[in-house]
Amino acid sequence: MKHGKKYAEAAKLVDRATLYDPADAIALVKKAAPAKFDETVEVHIRTGCDGRHAEQQIRGAVVLPNGTGKTVKVLVFAKGDKVNEAEAAGADYVGGEELIPKIQKEGWLDFDVVVATPDMMGVVGRLGKVLGPKGLMPNPKAGTVTMDVTKAVNDIKAGKIEYRLDKTNIIHVPVGKVSFTDEALQQNFNALMDAIVKARPSAVKGQFLRSITLTSTMGPGVKVNVAKF
Repeated sequence: MKHGKKYAEAAKLVDRATLYDPADAIALVKKAAPAKFDETVEVHIRTGCDGRHAEQQIRGAVVLPNGTGKTVKVLVFAKGDKVNEAEAAGADYVGGEELIPKIQKEGWLDFDVVVATPDMMGVVGRLGKVLGPKGLMPNPKAGTVTMDVTKAVNDIKAGKIEYRLDKTNIIHVPVGKVSFTDEALQQNFNALMDAIVKARPSAVKGQFLRSITLTSTMGPGVKVNVAKF
């Protein structure tokens, strides 16, 4: 992959052989963000898990204390009183059965997170082929299958993010924007790392955290010292 001139300049600021303290890594990521827009700060965590085994899977969610800096659109599948509850909580879209053809046939995907009450999972299950590959399928572990739709919507709007292993056993998550203060990014990063360390599957042998890299959307990766965790 060929990088442009701005990236090359930014990359000069980072010593690829150094494992940085989280605070130094955050400051460096902000300094090395080359784009004119407000880039997202991302964390990429390589784990020692083998996701092919169910007992070594990691999936959960954490509310970042300072949010993600992104306005998140929430779709709630509900019926009865829960429809009003979801609307009152600030869900962007609320519905049921009638949304199936809109998503399946019209390709409507103008939302970032899907929440469903347990009694709607039969309906939502029919969207598995569409929502699954996009990581949008509601899941009890992530708190998106619940009767407490008020809490679910409030948490998501406040900056709740999901984390899960990808096929290569790496977790990729946003922890804020380059425009955030160093302190706000540090607090978000710490909240994420606390959740990941607690989520360590007991079946994992050897080193759990293999590497942690912080990066901005368009900037170079900065390696973080995993010994801290």
